[in-house]
Amino acid sequence: MSFFGFGQSVEVEIVLSDAESRKRAEHKTEDGKKEKYFLFYDGETVSGKVSLSLKHPNKRLEHQGIKIEFIGQIELYYDRGNHHEFVSLVKDLARPGEITQSQAFDFEFTHVEKPYESYTGQNVKLRYFLRATISRRLNDVVKEMDIVVHTLSTYPELNSSIKMEVGIEDCLHIEFEYNKSKYHLKDVIVGKIYFLLVRIKIKHMEIDIIKRETTGTGPNVYHENDTIAKYEIMDGAPVRGESIPIRLFLAGYELTPTMRDINKKFSVRYYLNLVLIDEEERRYFKQQEVVLWRKGDIVRKSMSHQAAIASQRFEGTTSLGEVRTPSQLSDNNCRQ
Repeated sequence: MSFFGFGQSVEVEIVLSDAESRKRAEHKTEDGKKEKYFLFYDGETVSGKVSLSLKHPNKRLEHQGIKIEFIGQIELYYDRGNHHEFVSLVKDLARPGEITQSQAFDFEFTHVEKPYESYTGQNVKLRYFLRATISRRLNDVVKEMDIVVHTLSTYPELNSSIKMEVGIEDCLHIEFEYNKSKYHLKDVIVGKIYFLLVRIKIKHMEIDIIKRETTGTGPNVYHENDTIAKYEIMDGAPVRGESIPIRLFLAGYELTPTMRDINKKFSVRYYLNLVLIDEEERRYFKQQEVVLWRKGDIVRKSMSHQAAIASQRFEGTTSLGEVRTPSQLSDNNCRQ
């Protein structure tokens, strides 16, 4: 930023102390592109230095103080004027004075709490970033650097399967079973569908992975459904007694962990949507929520507390419903 035609007379750069060795992770930006950022976990220290380079070595730079902040914030796209900060740490690097030559200031934020995963969605963005500020009378000089945070979770051995019988009376009766109710992001969904009664001429069946993003509270709640994947499991008419196997690999899709009531601002949930289509293009479907979580290659000691919190946050059961169709089919729609 510049005023009265004068540009900034100093360049600011933030360099992490372990930049050469720290892993980077791809993350989707607000415009849909993917970029790589330094990857951090909950409880890790964030340290480095802020380097100031004077563009004109013979000139002095007066300032009202230099500081660096570590910020975690949530931005709702329909309320862009308000940034909701859930982490805000600040360290003063220099008192008011003047800079006569290029110099660097070390900083360290020790064992920083990073409770939530970085996320960029349809209506909300959760980001972590470092912000260095040189305070000046007319205009501050500000430099930001984003990082990405992944939350690692562990779950107990008890991971019950999902088994339900659904249908329309005297028309369709199917039983479907998924091997687990909680899956890590590189997991495989294994299941089976049994046809116990078929009086509707079904020609196609698929499983969709649906991501549901919920933002806001009270009357200002927004829901966005995004179909992440469509997986065809049957093409043709099934008969009574037939079973269809399911094997769906999650690693190939862009998924995040399940997020529930993040800072009372938004949630992200995932559903398996079983869809049956008959010869008259009527759709029969059944949704079932599943919990997704991120499994770490190496679970660090510093992760244990955060992982326990995440496990408790995701525990719970989902209610069962019945198969519905948009036309609310009745018994007389069945094919005898």
